[in-house]
Amino acid sequence: MATTFAFIGSYADAQGPGVYACAYDEQTGALKLIGQTDGLQNPTFLVPDAERRTIYTVLEGKDAEGRKCGAAAAYRFDPASGSLQRLNEAITLPATTCHITLDNTRHFAMTASYHGGMISLSPILDDGGIGPTADMHRHEGSSVHPAQTQARAHSVIVDNANRFAVVSDLGLDKLFVYELDLANARMTPRSETSIAPGSGPRHFVFHPALPFGYGINELNSTMTVYAYDANEGSLEAVQTVSTLPASFEGDNACADIHLSPDGKFLYGSNRGHDSLAVYGVDQASGRIEPVEHVSTLGGHPRNFALSPDGRFVLCANRDGNNIVTFRRDAATGKLQPTGSELRVSKPVCIRFAAIAD
Repeated sequence: MATTFAFIGSYADAQGPGVYACAYDEQTGALKLIGQTDGLQNPTFLVPDAERRTIYTVLEGKDAEGRKCGAAAAYRFDPASGSLQRLNEAITLPATTCHITLDNTRHFAMTASYHGGMISLSPILDDGGIGPTADMHRHEGSSVHPAQTQARAHSVIVDNANRFAVVSDLGLDKLFVYELDLANARMTPRSETSIAPGSGPRHFVFHPALPFGYGINELNSTMTVYAYDANEGSLEAVQTVSTLPASFEGDNACADIHLSPDGKFLYGSNRGHDSLAVYGVDQASGRIEPVEHVSTLGGHPRNFALSPDGRFVLCANRDGNNIVTFRRDAATGKLQPTGSELRVSKPVCIRFAAIAD
């Protein structure tokens, strides 16, 4: 038997709580806070390893000269007490990081630096801690967007075969594919795909069964559908659609993207319109069709997650200081708020893990 828990990353200073552990009610989608960490500076993005009962989070670190840099920390989670015990902390990049993921074997962690335009690869140690950086890559260039004068790697997403990883670079309007050579702890550039100038690609997701991937573009509020060649490690953009209703005229910046477990519906978050955009996914062509826009009931929905069974969507509203639960209709993809809400300071990431009892 396994019990599902949720873990939350947030903007926080080192004097207060930053990572939260929550019990999750699979019948109602409600969260209950059961544990938290202190002493971390902005542990914004995290990823759990359910088998090891370990949580990995990015944070702001300092190098030997006291300069701000990217770091990651590992915590062992006790499902009985809800406690999070610190294992270690390691510097990952010479610039602050915004995203962390694990490869599918959970032997390596990969981080991305928005401010440095870099990515890193670090081994997971035998005790579950994070080892020293084994490989690092820096992107170069800029966008036509006046605010994007440098590379800005925003996320690293591993494909289903654990062979390639996609890096969305918001500052270059490009997606880079890296080949994973985990036996030698290396990531090798394989291909790159340019999209419309000024788009600002941010996050990416692979379809669970079909040869397609989906990217959300922060700066021009769009979703892009990609044909994915899993043998060559290449992407080809085949469709781009807006994340906003035609009537909306305000400022907006997109953030997160997820597929339903069955791959039939796609979801993306709008910050400004403060909504979740819902799309149906054609199971032959991979193309998407808008279904609805749903208010997130809070400001600046930077991140959200679908429950493992796909019955609920939980949305983290940074400026609303809340995580709102929505019930999901598996047939239509539509969302309905349940009335359940967890109040927590500046949440910006939520991840589930089913942990063996």
